[in-house]
Amino acid sequence: METRVAEIADGVYRLSTFVAEVGPPLGLTFNQFLVLGDEALLFHTGPRRMFPQVLEAASRVIDPADLRWITFGHFESDECGAMNEWLAVAPRAEVAHGRIGCDVSLNDMADRPPRPLDDGEVIELGGGKRVRYIDTPHTPHGWDAGVLHEESTGTLFCGDLFTQQGQAPALVEGDIVGPAIAAEDLFGYSALNPAMGSTLRRLSSLAPQTLALMHGPAFRGDGAAALRSLGGDYDRRARERLRGFELAL
Repeated sequence: METRVAEIADGVYRLSTFVAEVGPPLGLTFNQFLVLGDEALLFHTGPRRMFPQVLEAASRVIDPADLRWITFGHFESDECGAMNEWLAVAPRAEVAHGRIGCDVSLNDMADRPPRPLDDGEVIELGGGKRVRYIDTPHTPHGWDAGVLHEESTGTLFCGDLFTQQGQAPALVEGDIVGPAIAAEDLFGYSALNPAMGSTLRRLSSLAPQTLALMHGPAFRGDGAAALRSLGGDYDRRARERLRGFELAL
């Protein structure tokens, strides 16, 4: 496995590892993102066993010891499995996540106390970079789910939203909604609930210019339209699920 590095927006770097054996038949990418600034931020740590190669890739961009913030979309091994390994190599780093994630997992699992973030709270990274944390409970996964928006570049760090299979260029401008719908059909990975569509439409109001996907390429273009389209598909799924429940009664 090789971890590749690409700049997807000004001062925003994607560290990407393609794993052919995961998510058959086409395999899956596992992506982490570095945001440079006076206080550099990492979104996603990668799984613990992937830490050495992700660390090496990050070292091509920054001195890992200078990392200041460690963040992720929700508590899951590919999002934060290497959290404590990163804390060990970056003595000034703090884990930052939503309050629910801190209360239910991170206060116990992180080797240093995490910084809890309120919905809408901003971390100033310096160098013109600032990230805003947004709660997205149960979208796409657990109660603790959230996303980050880097406001100077309009980059939305989407977590598992828009998951798709296979390899692609680091940055694309074509359709990411169709492949995401196909992946949802195949894996059924989302915590489907009636609020998913409205949550994605709320994110669309940010009008992101770049969507940074955990499993898939980064997307440059009309991020708001992509979010609304994906939200519409989740509305459809929720209606069909409800209809199925009603028929079963």
